[in-house]
Amino acid sequence: MKNYINEFLDYLINEKGYSNYTIKSYNEDLLAFYMYLDENNITNIDYNLIRSYLNYLYNLKFSNKSIARHISTLRSYFKYLLKENYIKENPMKLISNPKIPQKLPKYLNYNELEEILEIPNQSTFLGLRNALILELLYSTGVRVSELVNIKLSDIDLLNKKIIILGKGNKERIVLFGNKAYELIVKYLNKRDTDCEYLFVNNNKNTLTDRGVRYIIDNIVKKSALKFKISPHTLRHTFATHLLNNGADLKSVQDLLGHESIATTGIYTHVSIEHLRKTYLDNHPRAKR
Repeated sequence: MKNYINEFLDYLINEKGYSNYTIKSYNEDLLAFYMYLDENNITNIDYNLIRSYLNYLYNLKFSNKSIARHISTLRSYFKYLLKENYIKENPMKLISNPKIPQKLPKYLNYNELEEILEIPNQSTFLGLRNALILELLYSTGVRVSELVNIKLSDIDLLNKKIIILGKGNKERIVLFGNKAYELIVKYLNKRDTDCEYLFVNNNKNTLTDRGVRYIIDNIVKKSALKFKISPHTLRHTFATHLLNNGADLKSVQDLLGHESIATTGIYTHVSIEHLRKTYLDNHPRAKR
């Protein structure tokens, strides 16, 4: 069965262009599933066996969100097996996702954002790199996996745009402003390696997703923020600030690289909360 998993993961890497982080999650979910199955042959897996596994996860106190992720993994996996004729029927066909309460994305307000952006010491190469990482995550809204895969050849300084290779190997254009432009130029002038990727680590090799998360964790520790942030927090902040300042949903969808506008729609709820707070705080009759 391990062969089926490896073949499926190779498909996700080579055909779908999924990130290392996503592949790791898929692999962990599938290994957990097969450990539960024990000696069951793949052709013997049916709806009842899937339901039994999901009940097993419920009994282990997995959250609805975690179980939904496992279901998503299994749904993709068995869809692939069916496509390759390894199985005759998809046991996931009648499996539905548990209801998950909608959680609004965490984002930074302008003061919190400015504090974070000012922390890196730009007099050093690594400090300059860290400042540019923060600036590009916020200015472009790219995913961390997309950020670390930016090549020097992807950057158009003249037109202030970057070609991003997103999910499913789909290309899109993201734009950046004057501040990001200045940081890119300074960073490139101090950069003394022939690595084709924009961001490098201490050893002048390509920076990883984990490396970026580690950098951001250390920056937050130096701030007055009372909560943790991730690279995705800056992506949420990018989208929320655009909508708060009048950007239309379709444009934000294109900039984020979302396939469905429904995915982008979550940010409209954040913006409505922002508007409600602004109204309640400032309108003279709001609290009467």
